[in-house]
Amino acid sequence: MTAEAVRAAVSAVRDPELRQPLGDLDMVREIDLADGRARVGIALTIVGCPAADRIERDVRSAALSVPGVTSVDVAVGVMTPAERAALTSRLRGDRAARENPFGPDSLTRVIAITSGKGGVGKSTLTANLAVALARRGLAVGLIDADVHGFSIPGLLGLVDDDGLPPQPTRIDGLMLPPIAHDVRTISIGMFLPRGSSAPGAVAWRGPMLHRTVSQFLTDVYFGDIDVLLIDMPPGTGDVAISVGQLLPHADVVVVTTPQSAAADVAVRSGLVARQTGQRVVGVIENMAAMSLPDGTLLDLFGAGGGAAVAAALSADADVPLLGSVPLSPALRGDADAGVPVVVAHPDDPAAQAIGRIADAIARDGRGLSGRSLPLRVR
Repeated sequence: MTAEAVRAAVSAVRDPELRQPLGDLDMVREIDLADGRARVGIALTIVGCPAADRIERDVRSAALSVPGVTSVDVAVGVMTPAERAALTSRLRGDRAARENPFGPDSLTRVIAITSGKGGVGKSTLTANLAVALARRGLAVGLIDADVHGFSIPGLLGLVDDDGLPPQPTRIDGLMLPPIAHDVRTISIGMFLPRGSSAPGAVAWRGPMLHRTVSQFLTDVYFGDIDVLLIDMPPGTGDVAISVGQLLPHADVVVVTTPQSAAADVAVRSGLVARQTGQRVVGVIENMAAMSLPDGTLLDLFGAGGGAAVAAALSADADVPLLGSVPLSPALRGDADAGVPVVVAHPDDPAAQAIGRIADAIARDGRGLSGRSLPLRVR
């Protein structure tokens, strides 16, 4: 039993927000060991760190796991401004402050989930797809870009008893996105004034919307993620144009219902995405026919809308229908309860359909051809 063994065990503890070992983050301080009693010093990133209790608990448990250690005292401190500045610089890597990390050479696949009109279940599908991809072993980030109609925090259960989402932890110029179901999530709802249970409203026009989307990309630390999903607002307005300008290389998935009125409008969102250089990679049909207990099908919104949108968008390049998600009481009820249906009722037909769509998206990864790889020597 040595102090170095304790240090090794404590250094392997992962910060729950940054998802990196404490040793790599330079958060481990002095380690003293005498007569089986260990004293462990750690430095949190900021005063009032919301993960402080969990980090202290995990550090204590890790130190006690070392053979011969019978008791542990954890001394909790805070990084100095210089240490925080060094940490944020290291987290950014070679990227300057305010620089978009999801540029053309990024290894992260960016997928904007869009629709022509509201009410087609786009946000519910986006939240469930994010969780389904995370459950398949991918590191997933999620941006709620539907600024005026944000709903992602509630759909993922990222709200307190008053219905308010958590505020991101800030480390100097970086914001750490809250995590639910292993999905790192950011939404404008996390920045509205606190102290009231009444839901806030955002009444912004073009410049503010563009700035918000830009800050979500540059100032939020998602870490090394495989997929970044963006829940787009319905239609082809300011946010769609901003995302097209900021992420012209992004892939786009169009959501529609079987109803022809929704399908006709959904095509437009795909066409606008193409005008900015984005690639439409598929269509999802939501609220498709539901199988009733007697074996009959209830096609409340008609049939064929998803296939029609896919066909209309396939004039220049093949756009597949990724899947049809049937009407589902469980999907609706779980969304209201803040638990994704892929978690609460994985055997539900809607959850199964979303899982197959997630499999299709995971298989169609971003290629490396023509892109430089950001390699660093440590």
